Amino acid sequence: MLERVFRLSEHGTRPGTEVRAGMVTFLTMGYILFVNPQILAQAGMPAGDVLLATALASALATLVMGFYANYPFALAPGMGLNAYFTFGVVLGLGVAYPIALAAVFVEGVLFLALTFSGGRTAIIRAIPVSLKTATMCGIGLFLAIIGLKNGGLVVAHPETLVTLGDVRSPTVMLLLFGLLLMGALLARAVPGALLIGILGVTGCAWGLGITPLPSGFVALPALPRETLFALDFSDLGKGTFLTVVLAFLFVDFFDTAGTLIGVGRLGGFLDDQGRLPRADRAFAADALGTIAGSVLGTSTVTSYIESATGIEEGGRTGLTAVVVALLFIGALFFTPLIIAVPAVATAPALVIVGAFMMKGARDVPWERHDEAIPAFLTIVAMPLTYSIAAGIALGIVSYVGLKVLAGRARAVHGVMYGLAVLLMLYYGFIAA
Repeated sequence: MLERVFRLSEHGTRPGTEVRAGMVTFLTMGYILFVNPQILAQAGMPAGDVLLATALASALATLVMGFYANYPFALAPGMGLNAYFTFGVVLGLGVAYPIALAAVFVEGVLFLALTFSGGRTAIIRAIPVSLKTATMCGIGLFLAIIGLKNGGLVVAHPETLVTLGDVRSPTVMLLLFGLLLMGALLARAVPGALLIGILGVTGCAWGLGITPLPSGFVALPALPRETLFALDFSDLGKGTFLTVVLAFLFVDFFDTAGTLIGVGRLGGFLDDQGRLPRADRAFAADALGTIAGSVLGTSTVTSYIESATGIEEGGRTGLTAVVVALLFIGALFFTPLIIAVPAVATAPALVIVGAFMMKGARDVPWERHDEAIPAFLTIVAMPLTYSIAAGIALGIVSYVGLKVLAGRARAVHGVMYGLAVLLMLYYGFIAA
C-alpha cells in the first residue's frame, strides 16, 4: 500500500528512511507547539485552544501535503505571521481576534483561488526578488525584537525608544543561556536543537521557581472551546480588514513559494527550468491548512523550511509528511505540559529563527540603489514600526517611486503599480 500511494521505489527511498526523516522534521519544528500559543495568547486567545488548533491545523495541512502532493514538506502556523496577527493586527490596529481570524480565513480562500486560477504565477513574476527576500529578512528582525523583549534583554525607554534590560535578572540570564544552548546545538548539527533548548530553559525555570510547575502532564485531547468557529466577518467590507487580508496573503504567498523552491532544490525535486512539479497541490495544502486553522483558532499556516532537515535525513515522499502529521496529533495528549512552558523559554527560539530568516539578505543586489533602498526600507520598517504590513507597503511604494524617478519605469510590472497606488490611497486616506 505504501508503495502504491507514495511510490517509494521510484524516489529511491524506504519506509524506515521516511519514518526517520519525519521524526527529525518534527523535532526540528516542534517548537511551534510552544511558541504559537504564547504569541497568540497575547492577542487574548486561550493558550490551550491555540495549542489544540496549532496541532490539528498542522496535522491536517501536512497530511494533505503528504497524500495529495506526495512531498516530504511539513506545515504549521507560520512564524512572523503569528506575530503580525497579534502585534500588528489585534494589538496594533485594535482588531478583535475573531475578526483577525476571519481575515486569515479570507486570505486562505484567496490563496486557494490563486493557486488554481493561474494568478499565483502572475503575482510571483510581478514582485521583484529584492522585495521578496527583504520581506523575509524584515520578518526575521521582527521576530528577533519580540524574542528579546519577551526575554527582558530589550526594554522600552521614554527617550531612546528601547534600551538594554537588567542583565542580572533571572529572566535575562535564562534568555542568554537559551541562546547559547540552542546556538551550540545548532553548531553541532543536533536534530531538534530549538526544541531541546526550549525544554532545557523550561526545566531551569521550573527548577529555580521562576515559573510554576505544570498542573499535569497528560490529558485527553479535545476541540478548542472558545476559538472554534469564532470567526467574525462584520468588518468584511472595511479598508482595514482588506489591508490585513492582503498583508497576510502577501507574506504567506512568498514565504510558501520561497520555502517550496528552497527545500525542493535541496531534495532534487525541481525540473530543468527550476519549477516544482505538482506545485499547485503543494500550495493547496498550504491554503487548506490556513482555512482550517482559522476555523480552529490559529493564524496562517505555511510550509516550513525546517522540512529541509528531514530531506537531509533521506525523506523523499509524502510518507515523511504523514509521519510528521501523526506526531503533531500525538502531541495533543500533552497539552498541560506544553501550556506550562514559560515565555522566556521560547524567546531564544524567536531570536534564532529570526537569524535563520536573515539568510536571504545575500540575495538583495545591494550595489543597485533602486533595488537596495526599497529592500532596506522593507527590512528596517518591520521591527521599527512593529508592523509587517507597514514594511511591505513602504517597500512597494518606494520601489515603484525610485524606478520611475531613475528612468526605469518600464522595468516595473503593472501589478506593482496597482499595488503602490492602492497602498498610497489606503495610508493617505483610510488609515489616516
